[in-house]
Amino acid sequence: MSPSDRPSSPAVWARLRAICEALPGTTHKISHGELAWSVGEGRKARQFATTWDHHHDDRNGVLFAAPPGAQEQLLAGTPDHYFRPPYYGVRGWVGMYLDVADVDWDVVELHLGDAHQHTRG
Repeated sequence: MSPSDRPSSPAVWARLRAICEALPGTTHKISHGELAWSVGEGRKARQFATTWDHHHDDRNGVLFAAPPGAQEQLLAGTPDHYFRPPYYGVRGWVGMYLDVADVDWDVVELHLGDAHQHTRG
């Protein structure tokens, strides 16, 4: 079963996928069992976001690349919505929960656009 078809939140993954794939030069693949989006092609492709579907806990979210300092700022401001993901967090990535009642999809889109731009260079 692909991550986009998991019963946990197919509507959330569909919305996330639409946001990421609307960004120019974006490709997707399955990486470590999660749907991941990259900018660029082939060996030059660089990942900027990935799903987080019950991957060490019982939560759903998205992980995204962030510029220096953004992780600390987001975690300090709204820890109920953001987290420092294992493995990715040491590189400055941020996790955003998508299983909360008040997901602001405009903010999700902003973060993913910034992650895309930051990764693209």
